[in-house]
Amino acid sequence: MRTTLAWAALRRHPMRTLLAIFGLAIAAALLIDMVMLATGMRASFRSLLTSQGYQLRVTPKGTLPFDTEASVGGASALVASLRTHPDIDRVSPSLGTTVQVSIGDRATSAFALGTTAAVQGEYLLQGGREAAVDTVLREVVVNAAFLERLGATLGDTLDVGTERSAQLRQAGRRAQVVLVGVVRFLYVPPGLPAMAAPLPALQQFLGAAGRDRISLAMASVRVDGRDAEAQLARIEAVRQWIETEHPRVTAISTETAIVQVEERLAYFRQLAFILGALSLVIGVLLVTTLVSLSVNERLGELAVLRAIGVPQAGVLQQIMLEGLMLGLAGITLGLGLGLVTARWLNTILRDFPGLPADLDFFVWSPEAAWKALGMLLIASTVAGAIPAWRAARVRVAQALREEAVA
Repeated sequence: MRTTLAWAALRRHPMRTLLAIFGLAIAAALLIDMVMLATGMRASFRSLLTSQGYQLRVTPKGTLPFDTEASVGGASALVASLRTHPDIDRVSPSLGTTVQVSIGDRATSAFALGTTAAVQGEYLLQGGREAAVDTVLREVVVNAAFLERLGATLGDTLDVGTERSAQLRQAGRRAQVVLVGVVRFLYVPPGLPAMAAPLPALQQFLGAAGRDRISLAMASVRVDGRDAEAQLARIEAVRQWIETEHPRVTAISTETAIVQVEERLAYFRQLAFILGALSLVIGVLLVTTLVSLSVNERLGELAVLRAIGVPQAGVLQQIMLEGLMLGLAGITLGLGLGLVTARWLNTILRDFPGLPADLDFFVWSPEAAWKALGMLLIASTVAGAIPAWRAARVRVAQALREEAVA
């Protein structure tokens, strides 16, 4: 009975009701997008860092991975020492630098990465094959941005060179290399041309600047079925051991890296919080306004209901049901709208300079999403409480007299 009356009240002004539903849908879409933004970056970055099984990253003292071109000398001894620790399963050393690449009349600068193919966790092979292990730079694999910038294809021969180093009094070096594979780099920003080669070959090619040096070593800590807290404690113990044994380096765990990245992207989380709170306020104001208008137009009808014996609680429930129906309709429509806009916004934000290509800003989290939408539904229902309370306390005789005069 009350549901029927609430539905009839909303149908009385279909255009007004429809506009309110669209307004709530926009508020719901904004809320769901902001929840996905606030929780998605952390989940996405964690997934990215652990996708290849490495929980620790060892870098030159005081730097983040490839944040600068700083490198660590004595790389062979460092890597050998890391591999002796009983809790370290794998170690993947790599060296990064910038090189000049040309083919025909096309030239560009590119990020060059020296890796060990058997243990590397920097890229995924998508076509062709890995570069053959060699101490001389002869073969490379590249990303799609590299191919697009130079118009290159598998099998092409490229001219690779370094800039002259005044500090090391070293002339630029040049080599002819063959492009043998196409890869997708996990941590390289989208649109940045990048190539990878065997670590010994790149070290030899760079001469004194690369001799027995690395920019990063990723370490995988053994997993033996312990619970999450025990595993985190083990990782932290290994991290502290590395920094104690090797004062020249900084060991960064996945948890630390997430905190550091969140500090850099704190703006997005603050924006998500502000806009999410704003969407809740908008939803409450929309429902309160519409239900108030509806109550003002129907004071006479509500007085009649009270006159024939409907209790105050019954009138209160009927009015609040209108807010609940509006909320359900708006949230249902807003959920679909929010998912569509989140996908569109994600493609825009992924082009933010300096971010890994595989980092997502908007990640669907069922638990967080349903909590947020449930909060909006409760808010829209409660938003009808003030006009509902006014309707339930209407003075029957006065309302009927005013209705008759009108």
